[in-house]
Amino acid sequence: MGKLIDEFRKGWQGVAPPSLGLSIAFAVACLLVATLARWGLAHVRPDVYFTPYFPAVFFAAAFGGFRIGIVTALVGGVLGVVVNFGDAFADRARFALLTLYWVVCALTIWGVEHYRSLLTEQRRISKRLTEEENYRKLLVDELQHRLKNKLSTVHAVLHQVLHDQPQVWARIDPRLRSLAATDDLISRIEKGGCDIRDLLISELGPYGHVRFTLNGERLYLPPKLAVTLSLMFHELATNAGKYGAFSAPRGLLQVSWTVDGDRLIITWDETEGPSIGEVSAPGFGTKLLKSALSAFDGKTEISYLATGLHCIMQCRIPPNG
Repeated sequence: MGKLIDEFRKGWQGVAPPSLGLSIAFAVACLLVATLARWGLAHVRPDVYFTPYFPAVFFAAAFGGFRIGIVTALVGGVLGVVVNFGDAFADRARFALLTLYWVVCALTIWGVEHYRSLLTEQRRISKRLTEEENYRKLLVDELQHRLKNKLSTVHAVLHQVLHDQPQVWARIDPRLRSLAATDDLISRIEKGGCDIRDLLISELGPYGHVRFTLNGERLYLPPKLAVTLSLMFHELATNAGKYGAFSAPRGLLQVSWTVDGDRLIITWDETEGPSIGEVSAPGFGTKLLKSALSAFDGKTEISYLATGLHCIMQCRIPPNG
């Protein structure tokens, strides 16, 4: 009995086609219920011959497919002509109603079958997207695992090479550990988000905690926004290490953020860095900074001042979840 109920549930939901026997039994049940309804209506309107069979055709086609629907429509039409619950007998008017009944049934069956095909295609696409998402997660996890292994290998090799130069190793070791901590944080962001301060500390820590200051209240970032800002902070920090404040001995960075309603405003301000000469054509990093926040109804403004790079990022904070 449980197996039969499970087969009926899967057939009704369109997960798996029901067996022929179950489809026929369901169609017969629909016809019996429709005939009983017609018998009840005959006490009020004896001339109602085919109307109760429309729902029977609809449900039979929705459950068993268009072939079962067609058979149900044909049998319902015959029952409407042959079975009488009054003194009236079949005449031309009833046969005209039979023709109209079959036309409406044909349209109903076509509509149900069209909907079933759309639902099947939607299920197929949904299954494919789920499989691709699972495959993407598998690849990301594998890449993160390999990155950790490579970083551990680099850490071990440098430690072995620099074992007789403790001063150099003391400068390199914290940066490698900070990079590892940043990778761990980013791998967790996609699942649960993070605090903006923790994100900035992880990105900027390798350059020395005395080189930057953070001003702003604790602010939890939802996962998607956190991932986007982590990419932007990484790009800005990398540029600061190559060309900006972190590339000069006295260079400093100040990052501040405020929240106004659901709008987040972040200011990235570098000072005491090398003088900025002619700005080259925008590369991938600049394009990333300019467009990354568009998905959050935001924008990025970058200014190259005499004191250093000045960047303002603003966007909408999406609700959690």
